[in-house]
Amino acid sequence: MTEQNAVSTVPNIIAGMMRIADRTDAEIRAVYTAAREAGVTQFDHADLYGFNHPGGYHHCERRFAEALQLSGAQREEIVLQSKTGIVDEPWGYDQSYEHIIASVDRSLAALRTDYLDVLLLHRPDALVEPEEVARAFDELEAAGKVRAFGVSNHTPRQIDLLKTAVTQPLVVNQVQLSLVHAPIIAQGLTANMLATPDAVTLDGGGLLEYSRIHGITLQAWSPFQGPGGVFLDSPDYPGLNAELNRLAEKYGVAPIAIATAWITRHPATMQVVLGTTTPQRVADAAAGSTLPLTRGEWYGLFRAAGHHLP
Repeated sequence: MTEQNAVSTVPNIIAGMMRIADRTDAEIRAVYTAAREAGVTQFDHADLYGFNHPGGYHHCERRFAEALQLSGAQREEIVLQSKTGIVDEPWGYDQSYEHIIASVDRSLAALRTDYLDVLLLHRPDALVEPEEVARAFDELEAAGKVRAFGVSNHTPRQIDLLKTAVTQPLVVNQVQLSLVHAPIIAQGLTANMLATPDAVTLDGGGLLEYSRIHGITLQAWSPFQGPGGVFLDSPDYPGLNAELNRLAEKYGVAPIAIATAWITRHPATMQVVLGTTTPQRVADAAAGSTLPLTRGEWYGLFRAAGHHLP
């Protein structure tokens, strides 16, 4: 992702807008300002976000535009990314040509913009027809409505299936990743180990390595959460928090910055999608963008999170 017109940017940090549905205009402006001041220029949306509020689908996109009232020049300074493919009533997935086209048009209207910088397919659709996805992507690209394409929560083979028809590069795969939810990393370290839960393949088969080979940027969602919720300051993770606090003191940052740095330190050049709407937490997390964790510190955090190293 190329960032524009910012003196100091952190291209590996993304501000997620999933939780702004019930925020006031002032609160949305505050988190946006904090992100921009921290060097963040990319903002993540989805047609689904806010669907259970009165505004329905595209509600968070709409609130973002209403609160910020960005000028044309301001819009050009940021990267807007949105996702499509999840539907409700009944809950399921739809990557048909008709759904993709209609969803993007509604996202553009809600965001008050002529184009999306990036469009992702939000979840795999078991009924997907790659030719329909290709037709939609071709039309959106030709019309200038979408500049780049990717996926979210897809396995390597699901990406390969799409690529049988889609000609545009799939530049992103947004997946869940944190210190305590790290199957895409842990499986590769413990492959073929019978007694280790991390050895179970949950990533569809080498997702991390596949992404590096094919130039796909992994975006980590829920970067501070695990099965029991947020792990920062949680009594469920005393060893991990002790190590986070130790390194935070060493580097002069907040512990959340160390949790961020654990992801950004990886040579896959992953991006971290922040879900917080608290301005200070945005700034604190972004401070981990370029922290130079050593190999020992990186593996120490991995072990402290409960993962096994053979």
